[in-house]
Amino acid sequence: MVMAPVFGYLGDRWIRKYIMCAGISFWSIVTLSSSFIPKEYFPLFLFTRGLVGVGEASYSTIAPTIIADLFVADQRSRMLSVFYFAIPVGCGLGYIAGSKVTSAAQDWHWALRVTPGLGLIAVLLLVFFVKEPPREAVERKTDKPLSPTPWISDVKALLKNPSFVLSTLGFTTVAFVTGALALWAPTYLIRARTVLYKTEWCKGGVCNYTDSMIFGVITVLTGILGVGAGVEISKRYHKVNPRADPIVCACGMLSSAPFLYLSLVFADTSLVATYVTIAQSSQIL
Repeated sequence: MVMAPVFGYLGDRWIRKYIMCAGISFWSIVTLSSSFIPKEYFPLFLFTRGLVGVGEASYSTIAPTIIADLFVADQRSRMLSVFYFAIPVGCGLGYIAGSKVTSAAQDWHWALRVTPGLGLIAVLLLVFFVKEPPREAVERKTDKPLSPTPWISDVKALLKNPSFVLSTLGFTTVAFVTGALALWAPTYLIRARTVLYKTEWCKGGVCNYTDSMIFGVITVLTGILGVGAGVEISKRYHKVNPRADPIVCACGMLSSAPFLYLSLVFADTSLVATYVTIAQSSQIL
């Protein structure tokens, strides 16, 4: 959250793909380093895990701007939807791969040691295959660079745009909910299984990560279905209402809340119902 505006500022003034490369490289280094920290230094482990957000801020902030400069109109919307498809899909695959690697290695540290290799692949792809487009050149129909403006002027202009401010606040609330789900849902499901089936709670070592893998599958599938359905509904509704995009977003956020609440209600009676309501909430959200 703190670094996102910094990367946004740098992305408007420097070569964006190299900034992304630096962020992903930093993310890979701190992820790998955190896997070797002994348990006696748990605060240091938390600190390094927090630094992961620096790398995430680089590409989550800059990548959409590169896509936006490569395409226009409906084509831009489709390409951005593909990008946002990747967020839940990647998150879900992370749970699946993490549980499998942990189970195979009998050590959860290896789940953190595999992912930096993927970061290296991402950096190589950025360097050799991603073209740095001129900023807004597609719409301006010229490669002439934009004149830089003071940072404070940019901030004032954005704060005067109510659509931007409200959209940012709305996305913040979505990130709050999805972040809480990503962090606590697997643990919550494992504890629900322990209560329902009277199994012994895992207190250490390598535990049963079946619920993490199932949650990962749910995240992948609901991410694909949810983003796809949202784009299609918005596109069709836009023919009769130009405000289709914010209305669809608002309806999705509001209607996901009851299903998320029901997942808490069903947790001590039916694990299947809990999975179903979490899946429905994730898809709508």
